[in-house]
Amino acid sequence: MPVVLRSSPLLWARVAAMVFACVAFSVALYGAKLSHGTGDWCIFCWSFSFVGTLLIILVEMFGLQTRAPVSWKNFPITFACYASLLCLSASIIFPLYFLKGNTQPEEIMNCRIVSTVFSCLATIAYLSEVSLSKARPGEVAGYMATAPGLLKVCETFVACIIFVFISEPISYDQNAATNWCLAVYCICFILSTAIIVMCVGECTGCLPFSFARFLSTYALLAVALYLSATIIWPIYKFDKKHGGQSHRPSHCGSSIGLCDWDKVLSISVLSALNFVLYLADLIYSARLVFVTV
Repeated sequence: MPVVLRSSPLLWARVAAMVFACVAFSVALYGAKLSHGTGDWCIFCWSFSFVGTLLIILVEMFGLQTRAPVSWKNFPITFACYASLLCLSASIIFPLYFLKGNTQPEEIMNCRIVSTVFSCLATIAYLSEVSLSKARPGEVAGYMATAPGLLKVCETFVACIIFVFISEPISYDQNAATNWCLAVYCICFILSTAIIVMCVGECTGCLPFSFARFLSTYALLAVALYLSATIIWPIYKFDKKHGGQSHRPSHCGSSIGLCDWDKVLSISVLSALNFVLYLADLIYSARLVFVTV
């Protein structure tokens, strides 16, 4: 089997991302002394990104794209986008939990700083890969290489963060309104994930209706749902009339990481962020159906 390795900016971006992620988790495992469960998440982010990028490079090196059980027009950029978001989350979470307010021996702190720096470098490298891989105007590419496809990745990732914050501690069982917000997050996450899976698995042609019109209809529904959650969640979580707490508790300033009130606030911000992402998705999808088709 011939080995083909063509030098290109995309290849070097992948190699750089792979090396940076490898250094980040290797140094963290070597001497960072991670005792908090959050450290396991950061290690997963870096190692998952490293293994996936290595797999993509090997597949393209040996010319196995046609034998892969996924669409090679959609899979690499989808993975790169998720990897960039994973490394970005690790770049934020790791120093928040393991550098802020910590008094550890110098060697341990140095390892944690190195992991943080290389995590940031891996994030930049993966973002460069996404930028190099995304579709250009007039270029024939997979759906995941377009703006709506990349937005779907961001939407599902933001929803995953919301699920983490909303379930630890459980903050959605206050009343029917907050339960509705949870339902919104779940419905949109499931449908967006299904769209990504169909695109990567090349199953969009199996639908009994137009995929493009389905995307625009779903984007409109998601915008309406997230708009309601963006309004309802802060009302029932921060308004005292509805049992909320408007001021940040004093103990939050001394806690490591995010306290419960911070997580509730983060859910409000992330809900608004996902609303903006779905709104942009709707605009792109509407153009796809009513302008280009």
